[in-house]
Amino acid sequence: MTLYQWDGRYASPFLSASALSSSPVFLYSSCCPILDSQERVVAVLAGRPQAPNWGGLVSKAADAIARTGEKIHFTDKQLNNGRGKFPAISVGVSFGGGRKEPGNVSQSSAAALALLTSLLALQCFQSLSGFANTMFQAYAPQTFNYYWDCMRELRKWNPRLRRHFKKNAFASCTVNFGPFTVCRPHTDRANLSFGWCAVTALGRFDPDKGGHIILWDLGLIIRFPPGSTILIPSALITHSNVPIQEGETHYSFVQYSAAGLFRWVYNGFKSDADFEAAATSSQSAQREEDRQNRWKEGVKMFSKWSDLRFP
Repeated sequence: MTLYQWDGRYASPFLSASALSSSPVFLYSSCCPILDSQERVVAVLAGRPQAPNWGGLVSKAADAIARTGEKIHFTDKQLNNGRGKFPAISVGVSFGGGRKEPGNVSQSSAAALALLTSLLALQCFQSLSGFANTMFQAYAPQTFNYYWDCMRELRKWNPRLRRHFKKNAFASCTVNFGPFTVCRPHTDRANLSFGWCAVTALGRFDPDKGGHIILWDLGLIIRFPPGSTILIPSALITHSNVPIQEGETHYSFVQYSAAGLFRWVYNGFKSDADFEAAATSSQSAQREEDRQNRWKEGVKMFSKWSDLRFP
């Protein structure tokens, strides 16, 4: 494993990329794209805006999560979410898990929905979401446009699908309520395989002693300070995070899109089963060809560093 001592402070799409090195420790004080051997951008340590009020927004977000968590009655499923021993609630638009068509993620009660809607409506969360989307668009423009087009088509098909954030390409978000959020190694298999996920660390903890994110397939342990954002293809890269110290708090805010949403749009607003049942032989043949080539098309969506041109 390689330790990246990233301070997570400054974000700018105008900085040059840093290639991976064999040195065991690195200190970064800027946005840092991570490149593979073909110079594709496979992760982005996005950092945070240089706005003077960002620290205050981050503190407000952490405090709001703590207050909301005290008011919500978590279900057993939310308490045992499969990623760690902490409550987590998803909000937004999804498809899968027994749903017959895409829809708004259901909540345990009307009161819970109202609390979550109020939480995400706060300016601090609108700012967190907006920053992550800006960095997503800057470093993965093809994938961003693919996400954006999917959500646009879905909302044409069903205008009742909720929009919690303005100008957001992601379909859903999850709030990890901690207050001691430690994710075990996992991939997010329900997400789009070549898609991106934005993770924002929140809380009050010493990032030198805990809270690091581990990207197992890349062999990286990355210092991940509160208020900073990292973007990764979470369905591809196994990831987890390091525990924090006793008495500290660690929450996270995660944005992503389920793979099923893209399949629904691709099928002409049908499930896979319904499409296949009505497909002609030529449509089935084209579908099989698309299936075999999908991984290639997905790889093409990862930006080459040489193709990114920042002023």
